[in-house]
Amino acid sequence: MVTQRTTPDIILIITTLTLLAVGLIMVYSASAVWATYKFDDSFFFAKRQLLFASVGVIAMFFIMNVDYWTWRTWAKVLIIICFVLLVAVLIPGIGMERNGSQSWIGVGAFSIQPSEFMKLAMIAFLAKFLSENQKKITSFKKGLMPSLSLVFLAFGMIMLQPDLGTGTVMVGTCIVMIYVAGARISHFVGLGLIGVVGFVALILSAPYRIKRITSFLDPWEDPLGTGFQIIQSLYAIGPGGLFGLGLGQSRQKFFYLPEPQTDFIFAILAEELGFIGGSFVIILFSILLWRGVRIALGAPDLYGSFLGIGIIGMIAIQVIINIGVVTGLMPVTGITLPFLSYGGSSLTLMLMAVGVLLNISRYSRY
Repeated sequence: MVTQRTTPDIILIITTLTLLAVGLIMVYSASAVWATYKFDDSFFFAKRQLLFASVGVIAMFFIMNVDYWTWRTWAKVLIIICFVLLVAVLIPGIGMERNGSQSWIGVGAFSIQPSEFMKLAMIAFLAKFLSENQKKITSFKKGLMPSLSLVFLAFGMIMLQPDLGTGTVMVGTCIVMIYVAGARISHFVGLGLIGVVGFVALILSAPYRIKRITSFLDPWEDPLGTGFQIIQSLYAIGPGGLFGLGLGQSRQKFFYLPEPQTDFIFAILAEELGFIGGSFVIILFSILLWRGVRIALGAPDLYGSFLGIGIIGMIAIQVIINIGVVTGLMPVTGITLPFLSYGGSSLTLMLMAVGVLLNISRYSRY
């Protein structure tokens, strides 16, 4: 019988709330000019982000007190609900389109993004499958294919929106979980080759994806078109220097970097707070990942371990991709920076995921 800890991981809570506080400050700083111009309210995005953060923190502390085995019990129901929402978002009149992607469902004055919640539901379901079938995972037919089939079905539905960024994070997270469960490297090599062919096909099937790749390789080839965001992001990071231009003193947020409060918020942070500020945020993420891995490794059962690894893997992949994009190391994908970027569904989902991780920490032996 596993005895529950009296307190969750305090370091994880402090780190998460610190990142959240930095995010709220930076959302206001990055969005004030744009919000004033568009809505005549410099606090428009900051107030909404504060609302999302409040809901997310309440959800985090509530879920922290819900036994993580509950997610195992409801995993099938949750993933079915998420699949239904992925279908619903594609129906005209229900789904909302933004920036070329029909990924949102309107709920009153707000909207939710089902693909974000599919990531957590898929982690919960896959953790259940892997914990019950770990001995079969070395078998391609009995272990690997059944687990990946559902993942790629969800990926295909997300790509119909289309949302390559969210789909990539989900698939990457699931592959990490399956690898940790003991899948054979030879199987991954074969699937990797198929994946590369499929990824190339996805890129070639949509001209804008080809442009994103070419702009990543040489953004100055089309500085006013596909390379514009990357160039403006680098123009923000460069002048930041060691200590930055000062909080609120960004130049790129004056209509140079499009919607800087979302995917490219790290560029504004680096411009205003410099190398020191950017490093501070990366250190916070490193602490969060360290605590998450320790919690997952110390979980009392396989389900807790796989669930924890999935959550921390999802956060790590998003951080790496987002900062990689902002610094020009990866093509633009439209992935938010956890806890910092503006966005209700993404922020709420991440805080809920941390809540699950905190509950595992109450049982974890580390």
